[in-house]
Amino acid sequence: MQDFQNYYSALTRRHFFGQGALGLGTAALASLMGEQAQGAKVDSEFANPARVGGLPSLPHFAPKAKRAIYLFMAGAPSQIDFFDHKPKLSEMFDKDLPESVRNGQRLTTMTSKQKRFPLAPSKFKFAQHGQSGGWISELLPHTAKMADDIAIVKSLHTEAINHDPAITYICTGNQLPGRPSLGSWLNYGLGSLNSDLPAFMVMTPTWTGRKQAQAIYNRLWGAGFLPTKHQGVALRRSGDPVLFLSNPDGVSTEVRRRMLDSLARLNQKTFEQVGDPATQARINQYEMAFKMQSSVPELMELSGETKSTLEMYGPDAEKPGTFAYCALMARRMIEKDVRFVQLFHRGWDQHGNIANDLPNQARDVDQASWALIQDLKQRDMLKDTLVVWGGEFGRTAYCQGKLTRENYGRDHHPRCFSIWMAGGGIKPGVVHGETDDFSYNVTENPVHIHDMNATILHCLGIDHRRLSAKFQGLDVRLTGVEDHNPVKEILA
Repeated sequence: MQDFQNYYSALTRRHFFGQGALGLGTAALASLMGEQAQGAKVDSEFANPARVGGLPSLPHFAPKAKRAIYLFMAGAPSQIDFFDHKPKLSEMFDKDLPESVRNGQRLTTMTSKQKRFPLAPSKFKFAQHGQSGGWISELLPHTAKMADDIAIVKSLHTEAINHDPAITYICTGNQLPGRPSLGSWLNYGLGSLNSDLPAFMVMTPTWTGRKQAQAIYNRLWGAGFLPTKHQGVALRRSGDPVLFLSNPDGVSTEVRRRMLDSLARLNQKTFEQVGDPATQARINQYEMAFKMQSSVPELMELSGETKSTLEMYGPDAEKPGTFAYCALMARRMIEKDVRFVQLFHRGWDQHGNIANDLPNQARDVDQASWALIQDLKQRDMLKDTLVVWGGEFGRTAYCQGKLTRENYGRDHHPRCFSIWMAGGGIKPGVVHGETDDFSYNVTENPVHIHDMNATILHCLGIDHRRLSAKFQGLDVRLTGVEDHNPVKEILA
């Protein structure tokens, strides 16, 4: 709606009559909608006055979180080896998964031809932690230390069974490409808190587990049918953090400034003649790019970090591209009022060799994830920063390929998986949901991925049912058209 208002108010008489598709229908619609269609402002009483952009009606209610960090484990970490302790499976090693448990579930082509589905208990030890008594694997010793800071959700589920549609689904609300990502919705709805950095920033850290990792695509942080200014800006692991951030040889900052000023004047003339709002967006994007030439290098400079902070994040904290480095960067971005930061850590697709690959992946993220939470707490920022950790689906209790007590593999499993959340709006030290003895089906408090996204939006002051945009004649939402709700049991 807001984009329509901006578009309508920006139209010149010449552009209006030149756009036959708009015609008298647009004029009629404007007359029906009254002042609101003509750009009238209706400011939310909860809106931050310092923000840039966003819908005037948002947030819908007082937010508990002003910003968010999403630590996305791309490839699907094994819930049964991390958070979903199933001790009874130890007695059923190499026995077939009962058909009554699988109940005709469709399988991937990687295991559908197997003659057997032998049960593979986790080879890793578990212990209870925190006041909630949540079970956490020995693979995550640092995460275990913050059991009272996080809410573990064990009962997530999704319909998607393969990586590409599954990760697209959880990030954009639809298994098919073309929809706006979570971060883009937040940028569109809530606007930016910083005029010198993008509202939505993305990093793709290195990993040490399985090297044949699933590809990820920029549509996961894309704007879909929303204006492109709402898409995420991805930082590269080497060279300029953002392409073309540095001026070409022989071009000084002063020359670059004069070039942009001249280009802005030309674009402004085009806008006055044509009235296309996309021209104004282009002017703003050039200006943001110029600001980023100074703001991004400053952001990446770690010399101001204390030794104790760097040590807290671990030995990789000063190695660009590592998960630890990116987690520290996420805190620095949030500190500079970037609205939403998303890390995509690949390599979690353990179809085999869990004994070696999964511990490596866990070491990549465990200490840094813990350090991020502690760092935010120490700076009194966790109370209004939401942090989410998780992947796109889970892993099977049965083995893919050869099974031994020392090693095994697991296929994709959409029926249940685990994540954790912490910070603004989340009740700390709780475990929500339960699964059966095979970590196969949800038995208590199911949470659909749309419910999870509704929960994230709720923490940021958004009623997910009221955040929508027109596309192909429909009011499209991140959380779809079916009835979904924030998970109130984990809300503070």
